[in-house]
Amino acid sequence: MATAAVVVTRGACAWAAAAALRGGCGTAARGRPGAGPARALCTAPGTAPGMKRYLWERYREAKRSTDESVPSIMSNLLNPDAIFSNNEMSLSDIEVYGFDYDYTLVFYSKHLHTLIFNAARDLLINEHRYPVEIRKYEYDPGFAIRGLHYDVQRAILMKIDAFHYIQLGTVYRGLSVVPDEEVIEMYEGSHVPLEQMSDFYGKSSHGNTMKQFMDIFSLPEMTLLSCVNEYFLKNNIDYEPVHLYKDVKDAIRDVHIKGIMYRAIEADIEKYICYAEQTRAVLAKLADHGKKMFLITNSPSSFVDKGMKYIVGKDWRDLFDVVIVQAEKPNFFNDKRRPFRKVNEKGVLLWDKIHKLQKGQIYKQGNLYEFLKLTGWRGSKVLYFGDHIYSDLADLTLKHGWRTGAIIPELRSELRIMNTEQYVQTMAWLQTLTGLLEQMQVHRDVESQLVLEEWKKERKEMREMTKSFFNAQFGSLFRTDQNPTYFLRRLSRFADIYMASLSCLLNYDVSHTFYPRRTPLQHELPAWSDGPPSFRLPLLQEAQAK
Repeated sequence: MATAAVVVTRGACAWAAAAALRGGCGTAARGRPGAGPARALCTAPGTAPGMKRYLWERYREAKRSTDESVPSIMSNLLNPDAIFSNNEMSLSDIEVYGFDYDYTLVFYSKHLHTLIFNAARDLLINEHRYPVEIRKYEYDPGFAIRGLHYDVQRAILMKIDAFHYIQLGTVYRGLSVVPDEEVIEMYEGSHVPLEQMSDFYGKSSHGNTMKQFMDIFSLPEMTLLSCVNEYFLKNNIDYEPVHLYKDVKDAIRDVHIKGIMYRAIEADIEKYICYAEQTRAVLAKLADHGKKMFLITNSPSSFVDKGMKYIVGKDWRDLFDVVIVQAEKPNFFNDKRRPFRKVNEKGVLLWDKIHKLQKGQIYKQGNLYEFLKLTGWRGSKVLYFGDHIYSDLADLTLKHGWRTGAIIPELRSELRIMNTEQYVQTMAWLQTLTGLLEQMQVHRDVESQLVLEEWKKERKEMREMTKSFFNAQFGSLFRTDQNPTYFLRRLSRFADIYMASLSCLLNYDVSHTFYPRRTPLQHELPAWSDGPPSFRLPLLQEAQAK
């Protein structure tokens, strides 16, 4: 996986760790790619007391060397407004730009998730006859992160890595963490078999017992599920987890389908829509360079029109060659049967047969196959941006050969955390300590093993600390303790490039080529093993200099 943004600090810290260990103890296999860990080059004393002293001397040397490397790492911080590449792509090849609407062209304030949570909670009480006491629960924006899996049968929320392993310590029943021993007993280990994982679109269907929450709008859904579970558990109320999951899912859906969210936003657009993402400037730049543009969204016509007038201007339609609303993605990309319908200025659906998609006109429904036939926009000359890895991007890259760009708002805040000295120092020492454990495990005497157990305990505590830097319950969106998350695995597969917001495009020329970093495989010698991995990285100080 080429995941430039989320591995760079770890890469820099790995370099620091390697440098620290070179100052201490190496192996006989050093310099021979493919050779596994061999006998230590260092000559260690053979007596137990001597070994204990020797190990702690290596520990202190490595710690000192790591601390000295931190200033060098801090001079190579990543720019949170950069664009990161999973796959080589040149913008000079892109003739047509497509966009989703929600969390792509428009960003929402923190008030929106509170609105969704409260509205869905009230629907549970008023329409699904849930206890009125659940109204005491309020939305906590710091509880969940995107990409989590939910075991529908067991009513458990958890974080899973790219290899289907549960990250212990991130498993929650209600609002309480499930002890590691109980998790291992439930799942007969920490691995989730493929047949139990969510389906292709992250849904719980066809026997899959897991649901993956990939949508930014799903954050209040996860929190509401956990709150209601918590109420039932605390009050010893017997309930069926499958029914709870379905009821919460339906309530969240109704907040959208019944127009509750749309009406609230339209009534107080300044409260809910953020005006700071420079959408107008991005669209104008592309238009000035003769690029075609289109919009495909699941949101309704009047809602999109009011939002775009607010963030772009009354003439927003003039910037787009095609506008499609209520597209029902991902069905839009797969269902060949639904024809387009024209929407007039009053929002009324017309019955005309569509022979051409006209600029300035709004269309509803339709399907991608008809879209391709009417526009001729095919293959790698089209770049589509969206925030939902599955609904927006997966089918386009797998079935239609479009280039894809993922909008990941969380990326900016995570990079800012990764750029802090506390994080860099912690990660550098964590990597060094891991290297020490790997090298010194050959010493099997009792005294040495006691020292190694102390190091393992420190490593575990530091892992918990690094998790809490991002989110106290679930950690980073992109990484478990050591591996990429399942979310990152899908992001790497379905997105050619990814960024925090469309405004990042303003930092690049329209002919810029994005090159993924060649991250070394486990059996490859790192090209940057003798220096910081700063080559071709979008560094923060370079952006500041500009």
